[in-house]
Amino acid sequence: MKVSATAALLAVSLVALSAGSAFAQAAGQPKPQTPAPQAPGQVKPTMPAPQTPAQPPPAAVQTPPQPPPPFPAGAKVAFINPQRIFQESADGKAALTRVQTLTQKKQTENNARQKALQDNQAKLQSSGSVMSDAARGQLEKEIERQQLDLQRFQQDAQAEITELQNEVQNDFARKVQPLIDALAKEKGLLMVFNAGDAGFAWVDAGLDLSPEIIKKLDAAKGGTAPKP
Repeated sequence: MKVSATAALLAVSLVALSAGSAFAQAAGQPKPQTPAPQAPGQVKPTMPAPQTPAQPPPAAVQTPPQPPPPFPAGAKVAFINPQRIFQESADGKAALTRVQTLTQKKQTENNARQKALQDNQAKLQSSGSVMSDAARGQLEKEIERQQLDLQRFQQDAQAEITELQNEVQNDFARKVQPLIDALAKEKGLLMVFNAGDAGFAWVDAGLDLSPEIIKKLDAAKGGTAPKP
C-alpha cells in the first residue's frame, strides 16, 4: 500500500504555512501604547533591592546521540514522521528558508506602508484644523489612497506567500514520495503510516523510516543545505 503524497506535505503545512500566517497577524497588530506621564506630586514606586544572582547550575554532561534503533526483522508495516523529514533534511531547511525570506520581505514593506499611512493620519489629526480646505482635502485623499493600497498589498502579499508554499509542498512531495515507495518495496512492507495522523498509542521506534529518508534526501543533494 503506497503512502499518499499528502503525508509528505504535512510538515510543510505545519511549518511553512505558519510563516504566512505570521505576516497576516503582524499586519493587524496595533502599535504599543506609550505610557501616560506621571502626574505632579505622584510618589514613584520604590524599586526593589537588588538581589544576589543565583549561581548557575553546573554544566550538564552531554551524552552522544544514540543511533536509530534497527528496523525489526520481518516487520510488514512502518511509519514516517513528515515533520521531522522536513525540518531535518537539507531540502526541507532550504524550502523553509525560501518561505521565511519572502515573508520577511513582505512584512518589512508592509510595515513601511503602515508607517507612512499612520504619519499622514497623525498629521491630519494634529494640523487638519489649521490647513486650508484644499490642503486638507488633498491629504484626506492621500490617506484614502494609502489605505486602499495597503489593503491591496496585504492581499497580494499573502497570495504570493501561499503560492510559494504550494510550490514548496509540491516539490517536496515529488522528492519524498519515491523514497517512501522504494523503502516500502525494499523492506517488503504492506503498509506505511503517517505518524502525524495515525495516533499511535505505542509503536516500536525502529519502524520509523524518517531517518533513512532524510539520509537519502541529503545524499541526493550532496549532504549540505544550500545557503539562503
